[in-house]
Amino acid sequence: MKWEDNVRKVVPYVAGEQPHKRGMIKLNTNECPYPPAPGVAKLAAQMDCGALRLYPDSAAAPLVDALAEYYGVKPEQVFVGVGSDDVLAMAFLTFFNSDKPILFPDVTYSFYDVWAKLYRIPYQTCPLDDEWHIRPQDYKQPNGGVIFPNPNAPTGVLESLDTVEEIIGANQDAVVIVDEAYVDFGGVSALPLVGKYENLLVVQTFSKSRAMAGARIGFCIGNEKLIRYLNDVKFSFNSYTMNYPSQVLGVEALKDDAYFKEITGKIVWTRERVKKELRRLGFTFPDSKANFIFASHEKVSAEELFKALRAADIYVRYWNKPRIGNSLRITVGTEEEMDRLLLFLEKYLADYNKA
Repeated sequence: MKWEDNVRKVVPYVAGEQPHKRGMIKLNTNECPYPPAPGVAKLAAQMDCGALRLYPDSAAAPLVDALAEYYGVKPEQVFVGVGSDDVLAMAFLTFFNSDKPILFPDVTYSFYDVWAKLYRIPYQTCPLDDEWHIRPQDYKQPNGGVIFPNPNAPTGVLESLDTVEEIIGANQDAVVIVDEAYVDFGGVSALPLVGKYENLLVVQTFSKSRAMAGARIGFCIGNEKLIRYLNDVKFSFNSYTMNYPSQVLGVEALKDDAYFKEITGKIVWTRERVKKELRRLGFTFPDSKANFIFASHEKVSAEELFKALRAADIYVRYWNKPRIGNSLRITVGTEEEMDRLLLFLEKYLADYNKA
């Protein structure tokens, strides 16, 4: 059909499966296993639904102001969006408009190449080394921008702040985006570098460490000029992107820092315990500093384990892709959920070894 000649055709990002089964263990989308801060639930129960008849604050000013205060920056340095995916997509659209390719790792968040193709941005992937680390020298070539997660997804590997700064410093003619979706689980943020480098944009989210994936709150912090450009694009796209409940509940979440530290601490503790148990069962993995473990077994293929776990209603993430086709990304759940996972793996592997 002739009209199809003018359709923008893309291969979309494939999100993790979202099953809804009683008694399942869902460890495939890196959600927080604990509820949001108690004040969030209390405020949600008391919320005046009459306010929903009005448009929300288009600039999300209350949330922007709260984030600025929490992170010690000016409100003019903060941009919010509907999850960090929205923030990142806006950043791609705003900053990556060169004829030169943008650079990102070959094993990384799989939305990056989708956005690049959607917006017709040339890109080039840079191979991680054998230990899943970024090689800074790969990012010292002509480019139209740089983006990478830290800690990385799906590996969980953390780059040092020195490595991050080396990449930023080598790319002063382009915008460098550091995607810190998992930084609260043991990473070191690049936020202290924002005042030093005007080309740096640091992106974070409420979806993981603040247990609010369903509220869709993402944000970035950077130079005031970068944020102004982002807002110009946002207001040319949709003035009312973040809904009223997300704005007010996001502000409330920031008030309870003790709870935030408590649940991230629980997840880190569980992650380290599960690492020891997985090693005992014959798994190997990089030293994750995120809320997941990227594991391979010495004898059983990742695909086989993925299917066996799924049949038992235990959901983990598997990609049949080069370099990572024999690894499973396992979200860190509650102690009870991880015990059930480990019990299943122990029995499955014992039966496998007997066969």
